[in-house]
Amino acid sequence: MKNYNFDENFVWGVATSSYQIEGAAGDDGRGASIWDEFCKIPGKVVNGENGDVACDHYHRLDQDLDMMADLGIKAYRFSIAWPRVQPEGKGAFNEKGLAFYDRLVDGLLKRGMQPFATLYHWDLPQALQAAQQGWESRDTAYRFADYARKIGSVLGDRVASIATHNEPWCTAWLGNATGYFAPGNEDLKKAANVSHHLLLSHGLALQALRADGVKAPLGIVLNQSPAHGATNSPEDLAAASLEYAKFVSWYMDPIFKGKYPAEALQWYGDNGPQGVIREGDFGIIGTPMDFLGINYYTRIFASASGPKRPPGELGFTDMDWEVYPQGLTELLARLNAEYTLPPVYITENGCAVNDSVVNGRVHDRERIDFYDLHLAALADAASLGVDVAGYFAWSLMDNFEWASGYAKRFGMVHVDYATQKRTLKDSALWYRDVIARHAAQADSLEA
Repeated sequence: MKNYNFDENFVWGVATSSYQIEGAAGDDGRGASIWDEFCKIPGKVVNGENGDVACDHYHRLDQDLDMMADLGIKAYRFSIAWPRVQPEGKGAFNEKGLAFYDRLVDGLLKRGMQPFATLYHWDLPQALQAAQQGWESRDTAYRFADYARKIGSVLGDRVASIATHNEPWCTAWLGNATGYFAPGNEDLKKAANVSHHLLLSHGLALQALRADGVKAPLGIVLNQSPAHGATNSPEDLAAASLEYAKFVSWYMDPIFKGKYPAEALQWYGDNGPQGVIREGDFGIIGTPMDFLGINYYTRIFASASGPKRPPGELGFTDMDWEVYPQGLTELLARLNAEYTLPPVYITENGCAVNDSVVNGRVHDRERIDFYDLHLAALADAASLGVDVAGYFAWSLMDNFEWASGYAKRFGMVHVDYATQKRTLKDSALWYRDVIARHAAQADSLEA
């Protein structure tokens, strides 16, 4: 087993999100989310599946927390379902919903795990979508700040961190430009406006939490990739540069530089967010953060002449994403050179594997290799001077993979959706041993 030479304070965690695992969609006063509605649209989700039951985590909380503790997990990144705690997205809060997250946080702390909370992982209250087109409305950013303030008052004294958003690019682009995700819009201008309101809501939430005296570290989680040209032709290199600007710089530049990248703005043209930007917005968006979360899965492989398949020298995952661990080192080194970064967590990294239980075991060697290669790449980034604070494997367990339904398995724990039986995969046992080994090394250094 490799020694990745991380700092003794390095955080070893796993990650999930509310709609993907909780189930209990109609229980205890939870309101509908845009994903509940999106799943009802024929053809949008594989096999017409939904998150009504998912992993039934809402009813199996203690069992799942015990499982994590047994694996030696040190930190758990989870998201809070806004419609579970505030069914209409404004107005009254749901005490039963808040109580669930109270139990979750207390349960983690009792078992020696740090709670890392995310306020928004795509499950917007459907009431806000119906009343004001959701994130198309500037008002939703202010409603989000109200929601953040409430969560801060309930959990802010006990969580290890609070992230505002998970992957706003997915909400803006997949949800509003391509229609691949909820709410299913296919409108470039809507996508641009949504992206601005997401960033605005991030800054407003940080300011609200700080004003209320919340001491937990605050930040955001962005999905990012390096972008490479399919060839070294000027056209392909220009395509890669543009894709990077639209995917990475579009969210990093407003936060750290107070503006949108010119290359992407030019591409958007009249479809850009200029009409919704108000004086002072970038000051709000640029509110200083305590950490940056980065989700990394693969690289962008860009061609001016249409999609090209990357070489895949290390293979492809079950999502048909190229395994490209060196891209993580490259990405982090570039970000570190271009921005003044706070401590960085890899808040998601993992792969879908078409695995199954055979004689009580799940042999997912591909996933072990994936984690191993990416942890080594992360260690390389740390050696180059990137302030790497922790790593959260995606995901603790198999779950509802959005438009892919239940067909894709990202978990280190297998879930039999018919019985809800959890089976530790080989990757879970491997990760347990990695964490234990690094804990022992940290102890020996302190002795």
